[in-house]
Amino acid sequence: MTEHAQMGLWAFFRPTTIHTAGWRFPGANPRANFDLAELTRAAATLENACFDALFMADHLSLLNMPMDGLKRSHTATSFEPLTLLSALSSLTRHIGLVATGSTTYEEPFHVARRFASLDHLSNGRAGWNIVTTANPDAARNFGVKDLLGHDERYERAREFVRVVTGLWDSWQDDAFPCDPAEGVFFDPHKMNVLDHKGRYFEVKGPLNIARPPQGWPVLVQAGASPAGMRLAAETADVVFTAQTTLEGAQSFYRKIKNQAMAAGRPADSCKVMLGTLVVVGRTAGEAREKRLLMDRLVHMDSALASLSVASGHDISAFYPDGPLPDLPTTNQGVSSQRRVLDIARREGLTTIREIARRVGGYFGHEVVGTPVQVADQFQQWFEAKACDGFVVMFPYLPQGLDDFVNEVVPILQERGIFRKFYEGSTLREHLGLSRPANQFS
Repeated sequence: MTEHAQMGLWAFFRPTTIHTAGWRFPGANPRANFDLAELTRAAATLENACFDALFMADHLSLLNMPMDGLKRSHTATSFEPLTLLSALSSLTRHIGLVATGSTTYEEPFHVARRFASLDHLSNGRAGWNIVTTANPDAARNFGVKDLLGHDERYERAREFVRVVTGLWDSWQDDAFPCDPAEGVFFDPHKMNVLDHKGRYFEVKGPLNIARPPQGWPVLVQAGASPAGMRLAAETADVVFTAQTTLEGAQSFYRKIKNQAMAAGRPADSCKVMLGTLVVVGRTAGEAREKRLLMDRLVHMDSALASLSVASGHDISAFYPDGPLPDLPTTNQGVSSQRRVLDIARREGLTTIREIARRVGGYFGHEVVGTPVQVADQFQQWFEAKACDGFVVMFPYLPQGLDDFVNEVVPILQERGIFRKFYEGSTLREHLGLSRPANQFS
């Protein structure tokens, strides 16, 4: 064991890059979203670098934006994440495999069974990213006319998580003797029937798969509104956050830790991971030029459409060279809208076009520089208690990922703040998290 505190490193795919124009960058694989060979190579590269986890975001519809912007989005086609991660589970041995599952348009039994299956297939490396799905077009894909209210989506999610974790506890760990001599496959006394009856769900149980190797797959949550933070503090093992200033990240970190303790949990049972776009160059100037080129590759149709999604309101009816009008609070991404407005105020962006250019590609935390500069900022934010680690967003595949793994990771390892080898076999062990006891024991 190292004597230094260790940061976590996750890899984020949405479905591959977070930047709107990353698929257009020179040398990028524009089809990486649905190129299994590319994604398999990425997983192997990340595992060789000892990353905690590979994190697959997901959409349950096309992005809700005008076709002139949508046709430029690489998110239009990608693998269903649990299917992809199940395939990758047989090709990897250590890296965690985290997928998004919606609490708004899924059923708890399905989610519990699929993530338990992934945990078994991977020998304890599964994680569930709990999302409430704010896209109104997703609602229509599931026969729902109107999007549930923001706070109601989170109330449903809280009950949903209780049901899923209860189903994961359907069996004691030694419930399956599978004894051919006695002809006994399982012990009925070690089966737990949930029989849940709540506001949103009635689920009898038990789950028809043995308890997952981790007890529960790792629970991940990314809400930043008051309702989202409450859910995260009460339930999440990992909180994925998007912060743009050190002070803001430190404040969020303290709030989540304090809320977790208020909910009766140890502060270190809830890891805060900061989403960060990383652009690496041989020189600081080269890195900045790469970043500028990425933004230049964002078509204005795409930028304006992305601003509509981020703000939660259709801004196409407004004059692009005029000011962004006061927007009412959205029923979609509350924290996303707040970040857009904060950036516009902080950077003095006065017109819709200026704001769209700024947020159209990516508008979260980013680190642009040489490998040493990137490592320096990671270390600074980690040691300043702004986060427990980073969810690294690569600008494009494959080179953007390779730049970070080959140039930045060795520096972090030599400084003693990131592992050189895996010390455990499960995702919970990578994160230093305990295995939950069965609530029916």
